[in-house]
Amino acid sequence: MSQLEEKTLHSEKIFSGRVISLQVDEVKLPNGRTSTREIVKHPGAVAVIPITSDGKIVMVEQYRKALEKTIVEIPAGKLEKGEEPASCARRELEEETGYECKHLEWLISFYTSPGFADEMVHLYIATGLQKKEHAASLDEDEFVHVIELELDEAEQCIHDQRIFDAKTAYAVQYLQLKASVQK
Repeated sequence: MSQLEEKTLHSEKIFSGRVISLQVDEVKLPNGRTSTREIVKHPGAVAVIPITSDGKIVMVEQYRKALEKTIVEIPAGKLEKGEEPASCARRELEEETGYECKHLEWLISFYTSPGFADEMVHLYIATGLQKKEHAASLDEDEFVHVIELELDEAEQCIHDQRIFDAKTAYAVQYLQLKASVQK
């Protein structure tokens, strides 16, 4: 046991929804005292950086109720129970953009907010894109507008706070770094 580890003494599930659940844990701290932790449990997600043959990034504009605004994002979605991340990435790419890809490469997996949530996002880059004639449809409560941006346009979207989520900002910065190394 790490000297920083917190031992769970009691866990109570407060809420269980379609996407997340919330639990409150009573923990024993490293100094012997107790405290509570509010924890959001999430099944995990994928995000995809789709790159067209002419170097554009395929993104979606989507209204996010939690933010009360529309933002620009890379395609992403929740893992279904037992679903492999790469399969989910291909599914989300098709559902949200209408594209399928010949090449899908895993880049990194990361926790989104480890202070209170266990959500892990698996990030992929997709190339060899082809528009599907009969693409899978979006979830019935999902509405997106597909856009294609040059890297400098995506950078401007960050400055304009149109790209305002971590996974998409990370994706754009990854592409910036990759472009600077290739020069």
